[in-house]
Amino acid sequence: MRIVVDENMPHAQALFAEFGEVIPLAGRQICAADLKDVDALMVRSITRVDRALLADCPRLRFVGTATIGTDHVDKALLAERGIPFVSAPGCNKVSVGDYVLSALLVLAERHELDLGRMSLAVIGAGNTGECVAGKAQALGMKVLRCDPPRARQEGASGFVDYQTALSADIVSFHVPITEQGQDASFHLLGAKEIARCPAGQILINASRGEVWDNEALLVRQQGAAPLRLVMDVWEKEPEVLAALVPHTELATPHIAGYSLEGKARGTWMLYQALCQQEGRQPRAELERLLPAPDVTELSPGRAADQALIKQLVHLIYDVRRDDARFRARLAIPGSFDEQRKGYPERRELSSLRLTGPFGEDPALAALGFRTQA
Repeated sequence: MRIVVDENMPHAQALFAEFGEVIPLAGRQICAADLKDVDALMVRSITRVDRALLADCPRLRFVGTATIGTDHVDKALLAERGIPFVSAPGCNKVSVGDYVLSALLVLAERHELDLGRMSLAVIGAGNTGECVAGKAQALGMKVLRCDPPRARQEGASGFVDYQTALSADIVSFHVPITEQGQDASFHLLGAKEIARCPAGQILINASRGEVWDNEALLVRQQGAAPLRLVMDVWEKEPEVLAALVPHTELATPHIAGYSLEGKARGTWMLYQALCQQEGRQPRAELERLLPAPDVTELSPGRAADQALIKQLVHLIYDVRRDDARFRARLAIPGSFDEQRKGYPERRELSSLRLTGPFGEDPALAALGFRTQA
């Protein structure tokens, strides 16, 4: 087989080499000519798999994306041509959950907030949204879930409508980008909604940039009653509305899901799917692909409260490092993609085992740490 992979897909060479030739290419630059004699295509969210890309690929018999979202893939076209398609739902949900948790703890310290007395609304309670919700509940927060498709399927109990969700102290968005239908998410947070948000409300977007109207946000932020914004995604990526960045609390280049485990898990899920299609038993194991973390075990010296949780979380991942790097390089052409391509190693909270009498706290386990049994 000849397999084209996004060059930023970790462990692709090690996992797919058993099938044949692995051809790494820059995700934004993969074109139709690259697929002429290719059997399988493995992409991430920056490659649009559409009619133009698939114009001349008679051998193509497998397409996979190592991402949760699939809005960059024309699934109807693949089905029409009988080409199997696989995504990686949930592959980086823990990583995004860690990102949101780290951001919440940064803002809590910066603005002297007691998170346990605050409410958080999750817009889109799927794999990622539920992970965020679980971490928020472990902090003692009141969680509101807004997910109309789930509410229609499961019943309204346990869900709130969008306007109620927007009344929460903190609102975190985890929806795919869609432009049509009753659940369209393009500019879900538009000028009308932005104008109604109370001053100082915390809004987090770690889903897709087009879910928020960036221009309308800039207008609001330049006024007398700005919001507190955490933005990992942007309209028109890799271009960024640079004027908005100084008006954010935290700004990063679409890396919320970029933990070592999350990226490896996405590639691994595609490897497993290709093995199944080709009638093979997987030969590789995910755990063996990952290096040992810098810190493997720690014993807390006291019971966990918000301050101690902040220390533990930021020992593993402090979002301020990504924020500082993003701001410092904002004016450099091409830096958005370069920061993603050269993203430093980052582990998930599960890489740290907590031991001792204070390491058994169920809340720490619910946050994602491995705890002493």
